[in-house]
Amino acid sequence: MDESKPPRRIWLRIMVGILATALVVIGGLVGYTSYAWITARTDTVGKVNFTHALRIPPLAPSTVDPSGTRVFDLDLRSGTTDLGHGPNSETWGVNGSYLGPTVRVRRGEAVRMNVHNSLGETSTLHWHGMHLPAAMDGGPHQMVEPGATWSPQWMVNQPAATLWYHPHLHGATAEHVYRGIAGMFLIDDDSTRDLPDRYGIDDIPVIVQDKKFDGDQLDARSGIFADTGVLGDEILVNGTPGPYVDVTTQRVRLRLLNASNARVYNFGFSDGLGFTLVGTDGGLISKPVDLQNIQLSPGERAEIVVAVPSGTNPVLRSAPAQLGADFFNGRFAGAADSFDVLQLRAAAELEQSAPVPMSLAAPHDLGAPTVTRKFDLTSSTTINNRSMDMSRIDEVVTVGTTEVWEIANISGGVHNFHVHDVQFRVLDTDDPSLSGPKDTVYLPPGVTRRLLMRFTDFSDPTSPYMFHCHLLRHEDNGLMGQFVVVKPGETAVAPMHSHAGNH
Repeated sequence: MDESKPPRRIWLRIMVGILATALVVIGGLVGYTSYAWITARTDTVGKVNFTHALRIPPLAPSTVDPSGTRVFDLDLRSGTTDLGHGPNSETWGVNGSYLGPTVRVRRGEAVRMNVHNSLGETSTLHWHGMHLPAAMDGGPHQMVEPGATWSPQWMVNQPAATLWYHPHLHGATAEHVYRGIAGMFLIDDDSTRDLPDRYGIDDIPVIVQDKKFDGDQLDARSGIFADTGVLGDEILVNGTPGPYVDVTTQRVRLRLLNASNARVYNFGFSDGLGFTLVGTDGGLISKPVDLQNIQLSPGERAEIVVAVPSGTNPVLRSAPAQLGADFFNGRFAGAADSFDVLQLRAAAELEQSAPVPMSLAAPHDLGAPTVTRKFDLTSSTTINNRSMDMSRIDEVVTVGTTEVWEIANISGGVHNFHVHDVQFRVLDTDDPSLSGPKDTVYLPPGVTRRLLMRFTDFSDPTSPYMFHCHLLRHEDNGLMGQFVVVKPGETAVAPMHSHAGNH
């Protein structure tokens, strides 16, 4: 017998040991995945105690300077806020400890926003949905250093709409928004005079965010297998946990804003109560549409009018979202989740409201496209297989032209798409929630959206606008690009990364 060779029984023991170890590892992985699968689902329907009156963000005060420019002062601050886990939750806000005031202007006004940074770190403030010069956009090239003030100024020249503002610094947008820096930016014109418009009475801002907590502090960690970013298990509306709003009129207008980092909501009401859609991201739609539900991905807005029967308490809910993702990716992107969001408490007697007009806004003529551009969302970090590069211009657009942008989600993951400066029209769809002006649109895996947009008024070969996924972790990780708008024959210039000082 060759004693240099281990006996067969030793080899057998080794193989059994390896097999046993493999089975333990596999069993552990199966158990871990099963646990993650089970705990990935959140359902708060019927479990929320609506005990807090909905906080209505105050209207931002303003002054008018000698030139006729309306001036707003916005201060980025840190503080503590009671978000349902005690008064010591560390948060950020604008002119307060959490969220910010509602900026309200009229079309045709010149505005100046004095943005002061009282945080301990650099941030920005972006005017989401606004048509304005690129240098005033508040993107990652308009950084505001601690202690500095940035004062962008522009003429408001777009229809009445529900817009919003939030930080937009490359690599940290998700953190800054999650901590609380966000607010609504409303534009008024004469087209909205027949809709409910008494702010805080029958015209209600509804800023919806999902949060999770570690003790009394916000927890920004992503869940197991969650590629989309943080998904919370609690809902705040205007920073209010378990919120209710008193309804005193026959009809109430809700301005829905999905200000969450990653979650997609499928909004509807309990008891089968329907509602009327009157506006999308960029303003009013042409005719009102009666709906039972509307889905909004991060950054999207919808204006709805609800006729709440007197003496009833319907609940705004989010049903499982229709993400179009596969079973695994959908589960870990929140597709199975349901939430109670906001209770509406109608008085026994309601003040009379005018009916919703049968015609709202004439569709804006965007012209015939002369250019088609194609963008493939190739992963959670790349567009056309390239990650964001602050020094690279990805697209050059000529001012005064109309284009079609074809956005294809070929990554297999969950994404949406936002374009700065413009309001586009979604082509080839009969979805009423996409019938109006849009600046952000959801893109299910495997789907291509064709977006018609026109670039007007502003050109600057040195200052880029952004296009990106508005799931903020994806944006931070590189799923973003830059474009400049130039005059005919003008050449784009690589952007200089600017840091705003006092001026």
